[in-house]
Amino acid sequence: MNHDDLDILAFGAHADDVEIGMGGMIAKYVSYGKRIGICDLTRAELSSNGTVDIRKEEARKAADILGVGIRETLNLPDRGLYYNQEYITKIAEVIRKYRPSLVFAPYMEDRHPDHGHCARLVEEAIFSAGIKKFETKGTYPPHKVKNLYFYMINGFHSPDFLVDISSFMDKKTASLEAYKSQFVKSPGSYETPLVNGYIETVQSRENLFGKQAGVQYAEGFIVNKPLLVNMDLFGEEL
Repeated sequence: MNHDDLDILAFGAHADDVEIGMGGMIAKYVSYGKRIGICDLTRAELSSNGTVDIRKEEARKAADILGVGIRETLNLPDRGLYYNQEYITKIAEVIRKYRPSLVFAPYMEDRHPDHGHCARLVEEAIFSAGIKKFETKGTYPPHKVKNLYFYMINGFHSPDFLVDISSFMDKKTASLEAYKSQFVKSPGSYETPLVNGYIETVQSRENLFGKQAGVQYAEGFIVNKPLLVNMDLFGEEL
């Protein structure tokens, strides 16, 4: 692994998606010395509250809180993340540029269509990024990602595995609170589910996942192929 390669590259349709789904895991793995990047596909220009510039600054603050050193925005159209070869090529180029071991994307079952579309585009791009003759604008060589995992945004689904984030829930919460335009009701705010206790809802979900595993807080993830775990039946690493 090149020292410039990322251990994890997390994609979201909008800034705040990644923080909602896996902010705790990111903070945890940053504390282990892992290099993590975030790529937001859109500028969230159609958000009911806030502006593109405000959202950009909030995303920067959230990344700083989690310890993420790389954050990019692809400027794809908000509410326009349909199957498109140009979009797949742009995402594949980001994957080739940062050469992540693991990639994360939103779970496809979500009330917001952009989240599911994001997942499908990323899945296509991962495959294309590994094809030698697949062309992108950059001169980056092909790269094969080890695994793709899905995080949850608005849903509560049965996870394939959980990550204990008990010691990092405070950082996850702080990263969400950085998005004041989205999660804090203020004079003039448009009424959306996000400004009505959304952060508390996320905290409750992670608390419920944690209880399933016997810890205080956990984040749930879904796999697209069987997960190989190197531990014995007693839960000890081999």
